Amino acid sequence: MKTNLLIAAFTLSSLIACKEKETQAQDSAQVEESANEPATYAEISIKEGGSWNEQERTYQDGTFKNVDSLDLPALHTDHSWYIRYEGPGWENKNIAYRLYLDWRNAIDIFGKKADTLVLPYVGQDNFDSYHEPTPWGQDILKAGKSLGIGGYGRYTGDTIAHFNSVDQTQVKVANADAKSTVTIDYTGWQTGSVTTDLQTVLSIFPEGTFTKIELTPASEIDGLATGIVKFKDIPLIQETSASGDWAYIATYGTQTLVSDEDLLGMVIFYKTSQLQEVKDGPHDHLLIFKPTTEKITYYISGSWNGQKEGITDEEGFKTDLDKKLKDLDNKGMLE
Repeated sequence: MKTNLLIAAFTLSSLIACKEKETQAQDSAQVEESANEPATYAEISIKEGGSWNEQERTYQDGTFKNVDSLDLPALHTDHSWYIRYEGPGWENKNIAYRLYLDWRNAIDIFGKKADTLVLPYVGQDNFDSYHEPTPWGQDILKAGKSLGIGGYGRYTGDTIAHFNSVDQTQVKVANADAKSTVTIDYTGWQTGSVTTDLQTVLSIFPEGTFTKIELTPASEIDGLATGIVKFKDIPLIQETSASGDWAYIATYGTQTLVSDEDLLGMVIFYKTSQLQEVKDGPHDHLLIFKPTTEKITYYISGSWNGQKEGITDEEGFKTDLDKKLKDLDNKGMLE
C-alpha cells in the first residue's frame, strides 16, 4: 500500500513538472512571438477570384488578399464587399483605425482589449463581424453621415461635401520599424464647381493612441475641413497651448456602439496658424482650414475605457490632452 502511494505521488509530481515545462515553453513562445511582432501595422485587403455585379456594384465570391497598393475600381462604393472592412486599416498595440475608402471617406475606431496586432484577422470570418464584441475588441464608433474622427471633406453650402465625385483614387500602405503609413491620392476630386487633387498621409507610431494626418491639396480651395462626429448631450471641449501654436477640439462621454456605459474620448490637435474657424456642421464639430497648397498637419486620438491599461475617465483624458499640448509646444510633433 505504501509502495502504491509512493508510485502515485511520483507520477503526480512528474505530471506537474511536465505541465510546468509545457506552460513555460508556451509562455516563452508567446514572449518570442510578441517580441517579433511589429510595433505598428497598416494594410489593405481586397477580394480576388470573384466577379463584379455591375448593376448592384457588389463583388461576389472570391477570397481576401492583402496588397501593397490599389487603384480603386470605378464600381466600388459603400458595402461593395470588395475591400475587407471597407478600406485601409492601421494600428499599434493600443488602438486601430480604418478609413471608409468610398464616398463617405470617414475614419472609424476599432477599440482594442488586446495589446497585440489584430487587423489581419478582422472581417475574415464574416464581412462585418467586427460590429460584435470579440476577445480582441470591436468597432466602437458610430460614424453615420459624419467624418468620424479626423476624416476630411469640403465645407460648402452649410454642409460637408464628401468624395462622391473622384476621377481616380489610389491607396498605398507601407510598414517600417518607426511607423506604418497609409497614403491616398485623390485625382480629380470635385465638390460643386471646384476640382482639385489631394494627397493624404496617415501615420501611426509604436506608442500612444494617436494618428498623424497630413493633407496636401494641389490647389488652394476654400472649406477643406476635418472634424469629430457630434452626439447629443456630449459637449465640445476646446483648449489652446501656452504658446498659442497648437490647440485641440475634443469630446468625452458615452458615445460608443458598445453600450450606454462605455466611455470614449476623441480629440483633434491642430496648428492654429492653419485654421480658419471652428464650426458646428450638421453631423460634426468641424475644423475648417485656410486655403493653401502647403501641407496641413493634424493629429487624431481615441481613448476608450475598454482599452487594456488605457484611460478610464474624463479627468485622465484631459490630463493626457494637456500633456500632448505641451509636447506639441516643445517638440512641434507627437512622434
